[in-house]
Amino acid sequence: MSAVTATAPTNEEDLLEYSDNEEQTQQVQSTESNEQNNDDDKSNEKYVTGLQTGFKDFLLKPELARAINDCGFEHPSEVQQATIPQSIHGTDVLCQAKSGLGKTAVFVLSTLQQIEPVDGEISVMVICHTRELAFQIKNEYTRFSKYMPEVRTGVYYGGVDVKANVKEFADPKTTPHIVVATPGRAAKLVRDKKINLSKLKHFVIDECDKVLETLTMRRDVQDVFRQTPREKQTMMFTATLNDEIKPICRRFLQNPLEIFVDDQSKLTLHGLQQYYWKISEEDKNKKLAKILDDLDFNQVIIFVNTSKRAQELTKLLNISNFPAISVNGHMKQELRIATYQAFKNFEKRICVATDVFGRGIDIERINLAINYDLPTESDQYLHRVGRAGRFGTKGLSISFVSSEKDDEVLKQIQDKFDVKMEPYPEETGIDSATYSNN
Repeated sequence: MSAVTATAPTNEEDLLEYSDNEEQTQQVQSTESNEQNNDDDKSNEKYVTGLQTGFKDFLLKPELARAINDCGFEHPSEVQQATIPQSIHGTDVLCQAKSGLGKTAVFVLSTLQQIEPVDGEISVMVICHTRELAFQIKNEYTRFSKYMPEVRTGVYYGGVDVKANVKEFADPKTTPHIVVATPGRAAKLVRDKKINLSKLKHFVIDECDKVLETLTMRRDVQDVFRQTPREKQTMMFTATLNDEIKPICRRFLQNPLEIFVDDQSKLTLHGLQQYYWKISEEDKNKKLAKILDDLDFNQVIIFVNTSKRAQELTKLLNISNFPAISVNGHMKQELRIATYQAFKNFEKRICVATDVFGRGIDIERINLAINYDLPTESDQYLHRVGRAGRFGTKGLSISFVSSEKDDEVLKQIQDKFDVKMEPYPEETGIDSATYSNN
């Protein structure tokens, strides 16, 4: 989002929903015999992996979660995994991905998650280039808001008597909170002063390349956009995005999250430098200390794979004069929330965490993410390193690779997410200007 800062969850339920692999495994082991431990661990790992890529990990409203479940959706697509954790917190988005990857659900779920409907106020404006697409989007809003009866959605396009539209907007009790419209009809309603967009919170353009490629539609969109508040979330989605349209899109956006998926459906994160460092397990502590000494960071999050390792590494860092705190699954609920809040408030600059911190947590000052332990699954990598360089700012990630399993995961990461990871330049170091916004 532009001037509005995305808010991270701070209440008890927000952080309690997250569980790291070790915590889940212990729950299984506590109910089974020692002879069954190995089999239980394997089945539980599959269960945890499902949780890591499930819609429930996004901590959506119960009404939304129920509607998603009714639709039979369990696992989000790669585009949804990469985008929703930030878009639900108000971050501006520019997303290009081929049809069929669930782009519409990203902005539908994100806006419904954030909406606080008020009679007479339009909160969401969605612009698309055809009436057919407008109907489709409206139906998606209807489907996912089925348990949110207070939310009203309307669809508007040319070829229909505008008087019928005006009548809806004249009564606060019938004014839609979500407006889906084609550019020409939206612009006419705005120019005739029949709709009030002064309270708008979210502005979305679907198939933005089609909407913005013609001067007429672009002018209509600009006329509508000028009537909206500066402090709002703007999101743009498209299946294709050429180099001519891309800068035009960016004029509407401020510090956007940019997600581009090529023909092989690989994700590319922009603005985040990513390195790996092949070292032995015994050298991890020494190399970590070197990184913390050498790099000029605002805040750093260090990921490990178990709560015990998080606790032990935190103790070691404090003994070594690196003041650190830990957020992990073994902490009491109240302590976990208080520790998270302290880190968010910049009371500490170093946080050691399990994957309890891997999703949906937004702290703007984090510009360095370190995988002390590489995740056991490639999917989780994207969410870990995404903690750095949030809101379109610069960031840096460094991943330790210390085993054959790590080598396999590293290859999966580079293949799956189109990540161009380079070896960490230990001799020359990294220029802070390339990852710091100061």
